[in-house]
Amino acid sequence: MNPELDTPLPAYPGIALADICLVQDAATADYAYAQLSAATILGFDTETKPVFNKGQHNDGPHLIQLATEQRAFLFPVSAGSDVAQVKAILEAPQILKVGYGLADDLKYLNSKFAIVTANVLDLSRAMRENKHGDMGAKSAVAKFLGMQMSKSKKTSTSNWAQRPLTERQMLYAANDAQVALLTYRRWLARQAS
Repeated sequence: MNPELDTPLPAYPGIALADICLVQDAATADYAYAQLSAATILGFDTETKPVFNKGQHNDGPHLIQLATEQRAFLFPVSAGSDVAQVKAILEAPQILKVGYGLADDLKYLNSKFAIVTANVLDLSRAMRENKHGDMGAKSAVAKFLGMQMSKSKKTSTSNWAQRPLTERQMLYAANDAQVALLTYRRWLARQAS
């Protein structure tokens, strides 16, 4: 709801499936690297198969997402995956990577793939309005884009290690990365005005 008008916000349309590149082979990895390395700012997130049982080991991340304003690139990863190109992007100091709630993402990327990310901005902390309330993607979409973003609990807690990913998973993951970039740009514009 929009508290000022007491009317529901329009739905966030999200990215189109046609604008998602699923990186599954050398050709798509080369294409993704060329597109992503040309950017100065990228939306960024990861997805991990959830752990439901006490004592169960978290072996994520299982998916790394990077997005430009036009496209999202999904990198399904597992132990033994060739992550050289996505590692190069994540470690590039000249490219700013923005996302929400990234502390665990960065920790797991480092422990699983020895990726030492550079130039990363966690928007949940950067955008928070008080000491205690981190801002999430849904809140940021409402505040900065004036839209309501739907995030399915069923999809967020789905098996991100499964292959192939479902269309629903691909859209969810791509939106998480891209919306970080879009809200960041709007937030920056507000800071400047």
